[in-house]
Amino acid sequence: MDSDVAFKASVGDDGKVVLKRKDKIRSGSKGKSAGTAFELKVRKDLEEKGWIVDKWSNNVEFSSIEGVAIAKIIPARRVFKRFGVGMGVMTIGTGFPDFICFQGMKDGLYKIIGVEVKMSGTLSREEKLKSNWLLDHGIFSELLVASKIKEKNRVRVEYNNFLEIQKRMKK
Repeated sequence: MDSDVAFKASVGDDGKVVLKRKDKIRSGSKGKSAGTAFELKVRKDLEEKGWIVDKWSNNVEFSSIEGVAIAKIIPARRVFKRFGVGMGVMTIGTGFPDFICFQGMKDGLYKIIGVEVKMSGTLSREEKLKSNWLLDHGIFSELLVASKIKEKNRVRVEYNNFLEIQKRMKK
């Protein structure tokens, strides 16, 4: 009987009733789990290549004070997802980029990079602005975008340097 209903009603953050299509809910759930699995694959790949990998729990916030644009690093917003009465899950991984990676060099120095995982390899406009800011302010020495490449029946991780993506951007 539940399959006859095409929409699911829920209450949004603002207190208003929101109708969501059930097929879109299923599609979104599949996409989220595929993205999470790919993120884990990227993490394992980086660790195999000798990187120390951790989840980046910060974000870049852009604001404007008296017409002057200001950007700063803030703690990533924590999201609480309800999945039943009295139960819930706190997700922390909403920072940009997804990972911060360290690799030992020589004389006790480390190379520190950021890695954003995107199955399609495409960054949004806001993510490109954040990437520019992080590199310009020396937060990371390099920012990589990990994307999914299918070869026959295998999935391969491809890393693109953000500076290469930036060259293709319109000025």
